[in-house]
Amino acid sequence: MADGRLKDKVAIVTGAGSRVSDGVGTGRAAAVLFAREGARVLLADRDEAAAQATRELIVSEGGVAEVFVGDVTREQDCERMVARAMENWGRVDVLDNNVGIGSRGTVVEIGQAEWERVLEVNVTAMMLASKYAVPAMAGSGGGSIINIASIAAMRPRGLTAYTVSKGAVVSLTQALAVDHAKQGIRANCIAPGPLYTPMVYSDGMSEELRERRKQASLLGIEGTGWDVGYAALYLASDEARYVTGVVLPVDGGVLLRGPER
Repeated sequence: MADGRLKDKVAIVTGAGSRVSDGVGTGRAAAVLFAREGARVLLADRDEAAAQATRELIVSEGGVAEVFVGDVTREQDCERMVARAMENWGRVDVLDNNVGIGSRGTVVEIGQAEWERVLEVNVTAMMLASKYAVPAMAGSGGGSIINIASIAAMRPRGLTAYTVSKGAVVSLTQALAVDHAKQGIRANCIAPGPLYTPMVYSDGMSEELRERRKQASLLGIEGTGWDVGYAALYLASDEARYVTGVVLPVDGGVLLRGPER
């Protein structure tokens, strides 16, 4: 583990817990995979118990991780989060921004409060985390920022606030890539398709809907948090040293299909 692809690196993963205690979302998956490859990982989440469950999993495998409890929509918490990583390990190499919420409805149907909350959680939180991570990364000689968007950014379908927020994540990622390349910082974005994660099944999901989502993939298989986690691991590693500003769909080919049949 200590000699892995992220040996000697320090990673911050936001949204590193899970809505279901034994579930694996994109944040928990990335955190576990980073640790397996030798990174020391700061697990940021509002839910301390959820983050501790991720830490226990990492520690049980011989990895190194600490928990940070905070709300990344608050600037002071993002500042404290990066400061904690620096205090613990003296550097920041990877920021994996996983926090996000869903929303349904058109502009006619959605209220202003929900619109603003979706943008705050899905976009502003990534901006604030990056604001404090960038100087720390620059001081460490560079780093990798990974933002989780969605294929909804490329294919709107009645989720207007969510779609707009994920489109903004793509633009934010590209702006970070341009603005901070000279500091040795890469910024990339993963756009998941339908995944079977605690975020989507914790409130209940019928087997019929689950199967329909699976068949939306060209491959006819179901995506999970691990699929996004492995993509994040690649983008975090030096194997992606020549990759910045990209939007990487992890969707089983859903984007290549037409609208829902």
